[in-house]
Amino acid sequence: MPPFSSKKNLSFIVHILGWLMLCIILILLSPLSWRMGDNELPDAFWYKQVFLIIFLIGVFYSNVSITVPRILLKGKNYQYILLVVGGAILFYFSIIYFEQFIKYPQKMHEFFNPNKPYSPRGRWLPGDVFQILLYMVSIGLSTSLALVQKWQRDEVERQDLEKQKINTELSYLKAQINPHFFFNTLNNIYSLTNLDVKKAQEALLKLSRMMRYVLYENQKDVTLLKKEVNFIQDYIELMKMRLSNNVKLNLKIEEPKDDHIIAPMLLLPFLENSFKHGISSQKECEITIRLEVMGETLFFETRNQIFPIHSDSPEAKENGIGMVNTQRRLALLYPEKHRLKFGKEESNNEYWVNLTINLA
Repeated sequence: MPPFSSKKNLSFIVHILGWLMLCIILILLSPLSWRMGDNELPDAFWYKQVFLIIFLIGVFYSNVSITVPRILLKGKNYQYILLVVGGAILFYFSIIYFEQFIKYPQKMHEFFNPNKPYSPRGRWLPGDVFQILLYMVSIGLSTSLALVQKWQRDEVERQDLEKQKINTELSYLKAQINPHFFFNTLNNIYSLTNLDVKKAQEALLKLSRMMRYVLYENQKDVTLLKKEVNFIQDYIELMKMRLSNNVKLNLKIEEPKDDHIIAPMLLLPFLENSFKHGISSQKECEITIRLEVMGETLFFETRNQIFPIHSDSPEAKENGIGMVNTQRRLALLYPEKHRLKFGKEESNNEYWVNLTINLA
């Protein structure tokens, strides 16, 4: 059974309370304002009040479900105004006819003036104005409700379309990141086959474990942060096999808790850029990678010097694609919940990335 506090049940309760208040005003408060002594109002009075309430309810829901959706929201404004005015005229003369049918004027005259003979006379203007105002209030409230419902439906559709667009875009971005990663990794293993076959075999084993992660975890929206960290460590170990002695790695990777989750392969492009641009075969170089979790907040940082890549290298052509896609993924997956800063320090030619994500 759905919870009673759902929007549908809440709307139903609001409608019931609204009509209950109208009934109280018309049936109880209005008669109490008259000086009747110990006499009871004639049945004709109650018949008219019930008729008035039923008529107003019919006007309200007809306007909500038929007139506004099929006429006003279709842009037929003048036709809608004519219908409202025509409805007011019909409402007024229907009340007159019903009063004559139940002999309302005569019964009310006999109740308030029992000693005077009844003679038909003109309408009581304040009463007619009050009844027309009730009609206009019913039209106004029902029109407002219909417009709000239309706005809510449009908003739900807009959110659904936006969600579909985001899911499609994320799938496209992940599809771009994966080939980029495998292209770089396969290049590394290819280089190792010319230098050390045993290391190349070890690299293939690590790559197969990483591929399993990519094939199974990357298809999900989120994964355990612990699995993502293990993937990062495998990647770093794989990259270390091709590093020369002049490259110094400063690693500080904290073991996260099992219950933290993160989008898969979100941090990989930052590591790729560090190893792509921060390694030199001739000069001394240093790469710093730090990952820490404090409470529900992830802190990730990379630092590396920048060395030029040959312009004819495939990596040069794809330079920046991983970073651009990752920035877009962060904006889509962690809006208002992440902070990404990066830049270059000209004094020591060092490039740095600082990422903070609220994982809550």
